[in-house]
Formats: sequence, C-alpha cells, structure tokens
Amino acid sequence: MKLPIIKHFQKNNDVQKLEHTIEVLESFTEHRSVKDEEMDVVGEIITNIAGAIEMDKMVKDGMSEKDAANTFAQRVLGSIDRS
Repeated sequence: MKLPIIKHFQKNNDVQKLEHTIEVLESFTEHRSVKDEEMDVVGEIITNIAGAIEMDKMVKDGMSEKDAANTFAQRVLGSIDRS
C-alpha cells in the first residue's frame, strides 16, 4: 500500500474506471501461467486501486483528502495488526 499512489489514482481517475481495472487485474490473476512475483505486483496494484476507491467515497462524503488517506491507512494497518 502506497498512499502517494492511492492519492494519484483517486485524483486522476473516476471510480468506474478504477473498478473496471480491478476486474481486469483479477481476471489476469486467474490465468494459470501467472507467476508468484506477478501475483504480488498485481495484488499491490489492486490494493492501491481499492484504496483510491475507498478514499474517493470518503472525500465525496465530505472528508478532506488528507483525512481520507489517513483513515484508509489506519484501517489497513489495523486489519494487519489483527491478523
């Protein structure tokens, strides 16, 4: 998860485009020839795109971009701590 990338995705793409991108990347990962290293990269990209979608929703609900980014990061880090 990289907040600068998440912010970039959120500012420069609409949600529909981001959702379609996730669908394409998920389809890519389902192919049997995809290597573990590629899966790791795609997983990171999907995480960043999902973060951008979440951040966009929070911003549209009235939260500042900075607070939305911090809230998302804390949510992710909190879920990692519980694992």
